[in-house]
Amino acid sequence: MSDDLRSLLEARTGDGSLPGAVGLVAHGGAVEVAAVGSLDTAGTAPMARDSLFRIASVTKPVTAAATMMLIEDRLLSLDLPVARWLPELAAPMVVRTPSAPLDDVVPAERPITVADLLTFRAGYGFPADFSLPAVAPLFSELQQGPQPVQAVTPDEWTATLARIPLLYQPGQAWLYNTCSDILGVLIARATGQPFEDVLAERVFEPLGMRDTAFAVPRAKLHRFTSRYRASADGGALELVDAPDGQWSTLPAFPSGASGLVSTVDDLYAFGRMLLAEGSYEGRRLLSSDSVRQMTTDHLTAPQREAGSLFLDGQGWGFGGSVDVVRRDPWNVPGRYGWIGGSGTAVHVVPATGTITVLLTQRELSGPTPPEVMRDFWTYAAAQH
Repeated sequence: MSDDLRSLLEARTGDGSLPGAVGLVAHGGAVEVAAVGSLDTAGTAPMARDSLFRIASVTKPVTAAATMMLIEDRLLSLDLPVARWLPELAAPMVVRTPSAPLDDVVPAERPITVADLLTFRAGYGFPADFSLPAVAPLFSELQQGPQPVQAVTPDEWTATLARIPLLYQPGQAWLYNTCSDILGVLIARATGQPFEDVLAERVFEPLGMRDTAFAVPRAKLHRFTSRYRASADGGALELVDAPDGQWSTLPAFPSGASGLVSTVDDLYAFGRMLLAEGSYEGRRLLSSDSVRQMTTDHLTAPQREAGSLFLDGQGWGFGGSVDVVRRDPWNVPGRYGWIGGSGTAVHVVPATGTITVLLTQRELSGPTPPEVMRDFWTYAAAQH
């Protein structure tokens, strides 16, 4: 194990597996930050503490926090059917069995609620088996994936969603990803404002998250990292998106599941708010009860087991995983956060007062956290 965070990350940039990385480990008043490597494989500029990254699914906890703010303001309610704001989803159909064809459907036994969306149990999303017939339209029609959905508006997206049957009855199963995108539409409908404006007003501005948004303005492109994936032949990393690419303009559909870009300090501020049970620098953004609901596991043991491809035996709160078993050195019961397919991760550990943020430019090859992430978490766990 490395003696410090910088040497841990430099080992990854030194062996060519990562162009660069920024990591943060905070415990109490001590904050260790390291920025290593470059913004791209060409080494055109060094990585810096304020470098911008596509945070992918780390967007999900932010979307959940915004949802809880609207619940506290009584614009939404956990137990109310979402059809009040999303009439397209008033009478969803469900495939008769998970393996049934798309035209073999039955009516939903009960309405989809806001709580179903927050806990990923609405019936929409990814199961462990991606070959099931009802999963294909999530990719082909909803464009669920790592790039912003550029082509359609939230209204058009929701209309498309309504034509896709649920894979399970509402409340029955934990399914990954799609519910956070539905929450983004719900937030916009409930407030009468664009989703991106709600996040800016209610989350980013109060927390001083100056660089977090769904697009990077031209004046900040010099700080924006390039995104890569491993090549099929194991050779050099392949460029997926350049700074002037998909995130250089605001998408028509700002994704509550995976759309944000951010920096290590912006995400640290978000983590500090959660660790302080909803307060940040003397201002309360969420009640302690709302944070407790976000960071509590809501799944049954069978639901955790069925979602183990993504959850690795842990549970799920609102918008993020919650550790329930000590499977690895970093697993502490109550640890909350999530990872992004772009190579990012943010967690808070209430039991130890720890916040960890890791930002890289290399896409994950699957749901399993890569070695650099596991090494980073192991290092962080050993610091207290």
